[in-house]
Amino acid sequence: MEVFNSFLKDANTYANWPMFILLIGGGLLLVFYSKFLPYRFFGHAIAITAGKYDDKNAKGDVSSFQALSAAVAATVGLGNISGVAIAIHDGGPGVVFWIWMTALIGMCIKFYSCSLSIMYRSTDSDGKLQGGPMYYITKGLGEKWRPLAIFFAICGLFGFLGVFTANQFTDTFMTVINPEENLVALGGTIEDPELYWKLSIGIVLAIVTSFVIFGGLTKIAKVASAIVPFMVAVYLIAVVVVMVMNASQVIPSLKMIVTEAWNFDTIVTGGFWGLVIIGVKRAMFSNEAGLGSAPMYHGQSKTDNPIKEGLVASLGPFIDTILVCTFTAIVIILSGAYLEDSSGIVMTLSAFEKTLFGFGDDLLMIIVTAFALSTLFTYSYYGVKSLSFLTNAKIGNYYNIYFVLMIVFAAIASLELVKNLIDLSYALMVIPNMIAVLLLAPKVNAAAKDYFKKLKDGSA
Repeated sequence: MEVFNSFLKDANTYANWPMFILLIGGGLLLVFYSKFLPYRFFGHAIAITAGKYDDKNAKGDVSSFQALSAAVAATVGLGNISGVAIAIHDGGPGVVFWIWMTALIGMCIKFYSCSLSIMYRSTDSDGKLQGGPMYYITKGLGEKWRPLAIFFAICGLFGFLGVFTANQFTDTFMTVINPEENLVALGGTIEDPELYWKLSIGIVLAIVTSFVIFGGLTKIAKVASAIVPFMVAVYLIAVVVVMVMNASQVIPSLKMIVTEAWNFDTIVTGGFWGLVIIGVKRAMFSNEAGLGSAPMYHGQSKTDNPIKEGLVASLGPFIDTILVCTFTAIVIILSGAYLEDSSGIVMTLSAFEKTLFGFGDDLLMIIVTAFALSTLFTYSYYGVKSLSFLTNAKIGNYYNIYFVLMIVFAAIASLELVKNLIDLSYALMVIPNMIAVLLLAPKVNAAAKDYFKKLKDGSA
């Protein structure tokens, strides 16, 4: 296991820079190329999401709201709760600033990529409508680019595993319930209680996940759209309560984020640029902009207009990173939990316990449970689509068996191993996806010009 982890760590050092250049450099290019379109039409995107412009006769399996909910289910989750804690542990409070910057750029990347997911939809071997990087690469760029699509799908077989979620959910349960101590109190004896409990949690989580993921996209979308708004609301209420009770510390916490972001003497590996890369990686982990996963869900939306769907998708990074990640970071900083020798969900649990009357960690465990399940439901779908593209729709469904088994593995694996595996997979997925998005951006601009002309005329 140590050898594998070392390999992943070394491989990440080589994958980081191509990812960084394409994500940030390419993303900034799209921001200016779009003339700031996703930001100028932010209100219009909200109206589309609310169903004001729905077309009941459009092709697709789910509504734009359901697609956004499902995509946000995979991002507003443990990436925002424990991912931010990992970022602060690795790079200090200043890393949050670079998470913000990446998220703002990510709004534009998602606008382009999810517009393309509708523009270049295709059908699988079962005749079902599909969208995503594999399809806008092969249909938009042409069959000669298929190796790029295959590379993306292969990386997706690993990147779309729910290993980080399963790992952090297990850590949450172990920290809050403390089953080892409770076992001793009950007079029980187990040779390796930590392994026993982690394995048990992993098996239960795998079984619960199985009940939903074998039901297919429609069931996933229904479950996600029901859970996501509620779980986000509960979490936001909790952090707002913490901030109100510690109002005097909110502004100093924000100031610390901004000032530390420009700390050129940082002790982070790689110095200042190392700090920026940590922020970029954790932001991508939080909102998946540039990764290519969200287009796979938005490609199923009941709309025939790519620009409308792109605008809906652009709201994702704002919701899960600008809002949720910021609130999480403030709670971690004002509680002083970031000064402790802990990382991931354990740091966030400590912050909530300190700031919410001593039972904040219990509340967070309930929220994390909902987040973990919705994220696992969504990620399994992405993996199925990746394997289906490489083989066919029938074989693609077998990905769920592999997915469920890996949940059990992740429950007993170390956080570092899981983090390195996902970071490498994500970095490699960004490369083919961003190349395609940048090359196809003129197609989106042309469609946007036509859409807004029709909107102005009242015919959109």
